[in-house]
Amino acid sequence: MPRKPNYKFERLERQRTKAAKKAARLDAKKEKTEKRKAEIAGILPADDEFAGSPGEPPGPPQEGPPQAGQPQPGPPQEDGDPNR
Repeated sequence: MPRKPNYKFERLERQRTKAAKKAARLDAKKEKTEKRKAEIAGILPADDEFAGSPGEPPGPPQEGPPQAGQPQPGPPQEDGDPNR
């Protein structure tokens, strides 16, 4: 026998979970804003994530894929014959 639906209870549960999720997002956003404002004011040191100029990746520059026109390094060859 199927259960009797309780639409009001189910709707309230959905609304409750939605409100909790929304509140969690808002709290995270507020914390992030406060942290950023503190870093700008000089209270907190900046993280590596925000270091550098905008658009620049944090950390040391990494080598990317080889560019066109540059020779690609291959395995060392003893006598120069590629067919061996």
